[in-house]
Amino acid sequence: MTRKALLEKSKRTPKFSTRKRNRCGQCGRARGYMRQFGLCRICFRLLAREGRIPGVVKASW
Repeated sequence: MTRKALLEKSKRTPKFSTRKRNRCGQCGRARGYMRQFGLCRICFRLLAREGRIPGVVKASW
């Protein structure tokens, strides 16, 4: 879980644009971020398994 201070810090605009860090919209995790969905891999799996992300289906073959 992300520290509260890091979440608040990421909301501010950075001094330089390269310092911007993408964070998960649900938990605030910085690593394993999926740009297309705006979520980290862990939250993506949970929501996809529950069927709460439209167009995402569990693969089976």
